[in-house]
Amino acid sequence: MSERDEFSVYWWDAHGMQHEELRLVGAEPAVRAAKRLTTGPASKFAVKRVIITDGGDFCCFEWRDGRITYDGRELPE
Repeated sequence: MSERDEFSVYWWDAHGMQHEELRLVGAEPAVRAAKRLTTGPASKFAVKRVIITDGGDFCCFEWRDGRITYDGRELPE
C-alpha cells in the first residue's frame, strides 16, 4: 500500500466497460465519489462495480453489486 495521499476511483458498467471517475485525488473526494456511485440512482441500473485505488495502484475499496470489500476483506452487511 502506498503512503501517498493519492486515490483514483474507477467504475464498470453493465457491459463490462471501465470508466475513470477521479484520478489522483485526496481520500475525501475519492470516498465521496464512491459513495455517490454506489448509493445514487445509477447504482441501480448502470454502475456494477466501483473501486478506489491508492497512489501505488493498490485496490483499497471495492463495491460490486451491493457487496463491499475493504483491504481484500468482505465487510458484513
